[in-house]
Amino acid sequence: MARRGPALVELTLGDGEREQLERWARRCKSSQALALRCRIVLAAASGASNAEVARQVGVSLPTVRKWRGRFLQRRLDGLADEPRPGRPPVISVERVEQVVVDTLESTPPNATHWSRAKMAARSGLSASTVGRIWRAFGIQPHRTETFKLSNDPLFAEKVYDIVGLYLNPPDSAVVLCVDDKTQVQALVRSQPALPMVPGTPERRAHDYVRAGTTSLFAALNVGDSTLITSTHRRHRALEFKKFLTKIDKTVPADLDVHVVCDNYATHKSPTITSWLERHPRFHMHYTPTYSSWINQVERVFAEVTRDLLQRSDHHSVQALEKDLRQWATHWNQDPKPFTWTKTAQEILDSIARYLKRVTTTNNQKQTNDAGH
Repeated sequence: MARRGPALVELTLGDGEREQLERWARRCKSSQALALRCRIVLAAASGASNAEVARQVGVSLPTVRKWRGRFLQRRLDGLADEPRPGRPPVISVERVEQVVVDTLESTPPNATHWSRAKMAARSGLSASTVGRIWRAFGIQPHRTETFKLSNDPLFAEKVYDIVGLYLNPPDSAVVLCVDDKTQVQALVRSQPALPMVPGTPERRAHDYVRAGTTSLFAALNVGDSTLITSTHRRHRALEFKKFLTKIDKTVPADLDVHVVCDNYATHKSPTITSWLERHPRFHMHYTPTYSSWINQVERVFAEVTRDLLQRSDHHSVQALEKDLRQWATHWNQDPKPFTWTKTAQEILDSIARYLKRVTTTNNQKQTNDAGH
């Protein structure tokens, strides 16, 4: 004859309890442990035995007994985890807040920013504790980034013009982002490089001898990311005119050419103006001042710097120029177009928010300085 266990205490739910349990069980932000406990209690409230609940939910029988009993004793509060043993925190919320406020709103004597040691000395906490507080709040005093806001009175109009070319290029035309990377140096390292081995990165001598410089002129086709390049030893309007002539010969004659470039003097000289008048299919679009980020060819210059120039060792300008030409040829064999995603309005809104933050921060700093 089968042995029967003790009779189960009936588990009934109030309307509010059932609603809360169902909400916790299906809410995506609930912890998985809490959602599982809610499903156990809901299944038990349907009249199922502990064994049936265990099979239905996919847990062990002792787990069902535990959370059924906890709910019967303490209702919804019984589903929370018990406080874990251990020493309670000894750092008050007020001290944590003071570390954060001091880090953000003050600087140490004779220094521009806080270090963990300096903040530890000020707060009376250990350096490791200060580090944990900074990590918890995402504060990194050792890091800094640079920015430069444009003072171009036609900034908005130029942004709309150039971004419009990127997002909606005109028909029967090619859009080229043009610029020149000047003062590219042929560097001769003082000692041979030590190759990379497992556990040790490549090592290069920090000092070098300059063997001359060249300038890399580049035009990036926004449509397919192919490049038109040339190298010149000097950086004048004459060299820029030669490069425009090369573009004119390369681009099919039936296409208009929209050139995005900066406001550098050589790009607007009388020599260039005269050349453009003789080539009416060329249309110049000048970027706002201090806004090289809007010219996509700058991304190409970053690539060539990383791939070739950052660790270069060239004993002559001729060798450097040869490698630059080979790099461009290799790029054109498998070009990967850059995708411009932000609209002009999104860019302007982002800059407006940044200006508001900068203005607010400066006003607060002036107020604090006046108070001291």
